[in-house]
Amino acid sequence: MSAPRPPRIRLASASPRRRDLLAGIDVDVEVRPVDIDETPFPGEVAEAYVTRLAREKALAGHSSGGMPTLGADTVVVRDGEILGKPLDAAHAAAMLRSLAGRSHEVMTAVTVVGPAGVLVSAVRSRVTLRDIEAAEIDAYWLTGEPADKAGGYAIQGRGAIFVTHLDGSYSAVVGLPLCETADLLSRQGVPLWNHPVS
Repeated sequence: MSAPRPPRIRLASASPRRRDLLAGIDVDVEVRPVDIDETPFPGEVAEAYVTRLAREKALAGHSSGGMPTLGADTVVVRDGEILGKPLDAAHAAAMLRSLAGRSHEVMTAVTVVGPAGVLVSAVRSRVTLRDIEAAEIDAYWLTGEPADKAGGYAIQGRGAIFVTHLDGSYSAVVGLPLCETADLLSRQGVPLWNHPVS
């Protein structure tokens, strides 16, 4: 049995979804969650908010001379309003009702801190949900899936049955835009292939 490979980056997040997405492109991580205040500033627009949080997470998790550190954040935006994680079942139901039968934005920002400095990318995607019956919303909450998801649903899980259209990056909606992330990691000198690319 071969020895485990050393991590290539530090992931400043406890999100299993981000860890799994990075594993999917063969990037081993050291998970080092950080605790920062995620309260939006007064009047802060969604892109500024999500970019600020991704940057703060990466900087909080990075140590001088250490491996590159990745921070990311995802928000659901409806009519300019930032929808975070639901506080309880009633809050989750209200959010899902407000998203049903229409389109909304999902914005994910990623920051990688390393030898090349602080590199940031933000990605917007547009998701359309079908109409959702009240009984479905209640049943969905009981699965436990919406409890820690921005907007109260997960496109990579049972929530996919509500999604009729996606315009943008699927991985960004899940929590990490892999195309943009791979570019930032490459610019920080993180190898993405086991063999050199000529």
